[in-house]
Amino acid sequence: MAGHASEELSKGDKKSTTDIKKDGAILPEIGTVFIPVQDIRQGAMWYSRLLAVPYKEEFPHDHLYILPLSGVNIVLDSKRYNQESIYKNPVFHLNTNDIHEAYLQVQEMEAGWIGSIEHGHYFSFQDPDGNMLMICQC
Repeated sequence: MAGHASEELSKGDKKSTTDIKKDGAILPEIGTVFIPVQDIRQGAMWYSRLLAVPYKEEFPHDHLYILPLSGVNIVLDSKRYNQESIYKNPVFHLNTNDIHEAYLQVQEMEAGWIGSIEHGHYFSFQDPDGNMLMICQC
């Protein structure tokens, strides 16, 4: 029986970067993911707490905050925030080794809506600004 799509994509045919041709002008890689937030400082503190990364009072151009992660970074951006720009569907998922512990952590984070754990390995929730996010144990 096939697994959930996000699980299949995460565990599926991953190619190492040495296997992927980089001949084109656009590289086959993601540099960063932007998330619109209403208040850059509040958003930075909330996401830093969620991801257990150090919070720093560094805001390039007074509207950006860079969350240093393993792999692709997240950049919070208060200049791009409006009701039309919030993510109504998850555009990426955050990884976890323990979906139940992650679920409890998000419940303690004053998140917006929190869905139930689906298929035993992922759930969706909203950040305080209404952006839909997902956490997955893949």
